Amino acid sequence: MSPRHERPVVLITGAGKRVGAVIARTLHAGGYDLALHYRHSAADAELLTASLERQRANSTFTVQAELADVEALPSLVQRVLDRFGRLDGLVNNASAFYPTPVGTATVPQWNELFASNAQAPFFLSQAATPALRETHGAIVNLVDIYAERPLANHAVYCMAKAALAAMTHALALDLGPDVRVNGVAPGAVMWPSDGKPYDDQQAMLARTPLKRAGAPEDVAGAVLWLLRDAPFVTGQIIRVDGGRTLSV
Repeated sequence: MSPRHERPVVLITGAGKRVGAVIARTLHAGGYDLALHYRHSAADAELLTASLERQRANSTFTVQAELADVEALPSLVQRVLDRFGRLDGLVNNASAFYPTPVGTATVPQWNELFASNAQAPFFLSQAATPALRETHGAIVNLVDIYAERPLANHAVYCMAKAALAAMTHALALDLGPDVRVNGVAPGAVMWPSDGKPYDDQQAMLARTPLKRAGAPEDVAGAVLWLLRDAPFVTGQIIRVDGGRTLSV
């Protein structure tokens, strides 16, 4: 292990693009050095790293891994420790999302959705726990409002996110008092990249008390707060949804 790094360090999964990249920029600006995990988005992750390195040298590096490979997860944590000598936070952001209508869902779809949304966060958290205990660190899981209010035709995804929500509460019990564990449940902050109309977007926003979509920065701000500014908060899932879960 390298000598203990001066600044706190966070590992973010799925950090190369979309919400993960915004979380990375926000945490970096908030004083954290980062290990940015990616699976296939190497070019995006390297561009992001280069940008952050220009702002603060020796503050960021990328780590590639297939999170579905459970046996590889301890080595992912070890690579962070080899680079920085410490780990203060884990953000389980990486996620697969697509419809699985009842009658067409397959076992490979089940395995893929549960691997990214429940299995990997658990086993990565388990692998990171010893290092997080040393720093009295924190875990933040990116859950989803659909964990409690399912989206039609996405039963497997919603079930996997519900498992992640349960994991958040269970690990908060098991890892306290040394490690805090919380979640963020975003609403409409970034539409799916494939452009498919998973929901009637305008009608959905009309049912939201704030009557608008949010932004990835809203989610990133909640993650930063939970990691840095909420020392007496654990076992909570913060809804960042404009009040959408209040609507019928």
